[in-house]
This record gives sequence, C-alpha cells and structure tokens, in this order.
Amino acid sequence: MLLNNKVTIVTGGASGIGEATSRRFAQEGAAVVVADTRLGKAETVAADINDNGGHAVAIEVDVAEADSVAALVDSAVTEFGRLDVMFNNAGTLRPGTVLELDVDDWDLVMAVNVRSVYLGGKFAIPAMLASGGGSIINTASISGLHGDGGAVVYAASKAAVINLTRAMSTDHAADGIRVNAVCPGTIETPPVQRMMQDPVALERNLNAHAIGRLGRPEEIASAALWLASDESSFVSGEAIVVDGGLRAQSPLGRLADPRPTHLR
Repeated sequence: MLLNNKVTIVTGGASGIGEATSRRFAQEGAAVVVADTRLGKAETVAADINDNGGHAVAIEVDVAEADSVAALVDSAVTEFGRLDVMFNNAGTLRPGTVLELDVDDWDLVMAVNVRSVYLGGKFAIPAMLASGGGSIINTASISGLHGDGGAVVYAASKAAVINLTRAMSTDHAADGIRVNAVCPGTIETPPVQRMMQDPVALERNLNAHAIGRLGRPEEIASAALWLASDESSFVSGEAIVVDGGLRAQSPLGRLADPRPTHLR
C-alpha cells in the first residue's frame, strides 16, 4: 500500500496509461480522481475501482484550459480534503513535418501536451503546499529525447515537458514537492494499437525495442507509482526512461555475427 491515505489526480485517466495508473494507484491505497475529457469513460473506470474496494471519482476536464484545471484541483480537495499526487498524463499527437503540419494542429498539441503540465503545476502546487508537499509526475516520451521523423510537434512538446519538469522541480524542491517525468517507449495504448495494425509499423517497432515487444500501460503505471510514492523520496527533476531498451540499442544493430561462436 505505497499510497495509503494519499489523494491523487490522474489526467487522461480513462484509457491507456492513465487508466492503468488510476487502477494501480487505487490498489496501492490512494483515493483517485480519474480526470478526462470523456466523462462517461472516466466514470466507468472510477465505478470499477469502487466496485473492487478502491475509492475513486470521475471528473471531466479540459487540461488545456485554466478554469477547467483549477476546478479539477478544487473538486479533488473538496472531495478528499487534500492533494498529494498530480499525474499530468493527458496528451495528444498530430503527425507531420514542419511543412506538412497545420498551424492549428501545432497549437493544439502544444496546449494539450505542454500547457497542461504548466496548468497542472500551477493549480496543484498550492494545494500540495497546504498539506506539506507532494509529487508531480508528467508524461513525457523518448520522443522528447530524440527527434522523431514526421512528428515534429509531438517531439517538441515532449522535450518541453522534460525541461519544464526540471525547472518546476528546481523551483519547488524546498517546498517538499518533487517533480519528475516518465518517458515511455512504444506502449500498447488504444491509439498505438490502431497504428500497429500496419504490419510494417509493427515490425519496425518490435525491432526497435531490445526486449522485443511493445510496452504495456501497466508497466508505465508501475513507474508512475514509484515516482508518486515515498520510495522515490530522493528523486526529483528526473526524466525516467521506460522503453524496453529502445534507447540502449544502436540503430546499426549488431555489428558482429549474432550466432554463438560454436555455431559459426
């Protein structure tokens, strides 16, 4: 019960990484606010958590709008009396090079992926200060550490999330607030599952991960749990990579014969 008696907010909590994390936080003793633009799906996740002995509520939120995020935090504190963990997980993607990408799509992705983290911190930190500190976790990506072809705004937004995480952690460390990011590789979320229906894309992604498979949302939830808990009490300002060995591999692959010597 790593989060016993803690109050948590998970944005994008109705599916994928957010849903898995909402469920895991509840299993570890937290009260969970499942926040999402899709209220019906959020309510389904919250109801299932409650039916299984947890404690959760669903709240509709637009993470790119200040009034909506402020109301989310206020509702969490009103419902549960405090706030200990803010998981800024909601995000979106629009493909394209700088020549192909529409200006409106650039603005949308930067708002949902970056302004949401700014707003999450802006409104969560005062609530955390009132209860003596807390943990903020932001979903970044390995795309924020390297340039992805054909996804310029996604890569730029996730790089911004990583450095925003570092800056926030520096500003609020003395307040007892830790701020970290998690950088997933390719995770089997619903949008990725749709993309992986293309056999070429699937093979390319499988080969890119040294472990030889895609990640599961529950594996990112485990990383978020560690960052949310006191088990990571000396960790702040970090971008924790959870990518199945993707970044460890050279794009050249094996330079030597992969067969054992006795079989050559």
